[in-house]
Amino acid sequence: MVGRIASLAALLLAVCGCTGTGEAAEEDAGTRQARETVRQLPEVLAGAGSSLVATAMEMTSGGTRVTIRGEGGYDFVTRSGELRVTLPLEIPAGAVPPVTEVFTPGALYMKNRGAGVPADKWVRVDVTTLTDGNLVANGATDPLLAAELLRGVVSVRELPELELNGEWVRHLRGVTDLVVAAREASGPAGEQLVAALAGFADPVVPFDAYLGADGLPRKIRHQFSLGSERGPAGVDVASTVEFSGFGTPVTVYLPVPEDLYTGAVG
Repeated sequence: MVGRIASLAALLLAVCGCTGTGEAAEEDAGTRQARETVRQLPEVLAGAGSSLVATAMEMTSGGTRVTIRGEGGYDFVTRSGELRVTLPLEIPAGAVPPVTEVFTPGALYMKNRGAGVPADKWVRVDVTTLTDGNLVANGATDPLLAAELLRGVVSVRELPELELNGEWVRHLRGVTDLVVAAREASGPAGEQLVAALAGFADPVVPFDAYLGADGLPRKIRHQFSLGSERGPAGVDVASTVEFSGFGTPVTVYLPVPEDLYTGAVG
């Protein structure tokens, strides 16, 4: 965890089978279909091209609860995106301007991150070196990585449809396994999930996925429980990514080498 966002994170861290085999078989087939639907969400997003995204990282420890929010866009083909991440005003660091985060395969760039870094400079982080694979470390989960994590789904059930942002959506709830997801994901996403295995005491992660009639996700929510390997027990982190405006053009600009900060980061 790094910068002002890391400081905050560090603070929070101090149906019955009696109706016959025909129905049971149908239920099994439905479960398999739902599981496959969840596993294929990374490909579904790539097919959509791009979207607007909004993230929320809610951290709860004891009686303290804070939420870090981000807004921006993501290109699922190039696996890159940009968010402006804002800290809550309830904490002293929340009064500063938003942190700009640029996601790329294998790396995260941050501007206005504090911790002694000049405001006009960017910091580059190799996300595979972070102990949680950057799932929660910097206040926002990479939107595509949130979907990649679902490749490890081990159980899922379909709940009644509900209304989300004025639209009726399909609601799938289950658990995914980081070990399986890391094995099934490829390239930098797989490397990030392998890194995450070292940061969470329990690799099983509950999730909720909300899908529109077109099969595209409208919201993905993961519930992480951080154990003693990351700090005091009893710290819960709910990470949510919302998707909208599919097909909206998203252009991501990487900082030029001279704009990168190469000094020590506090």
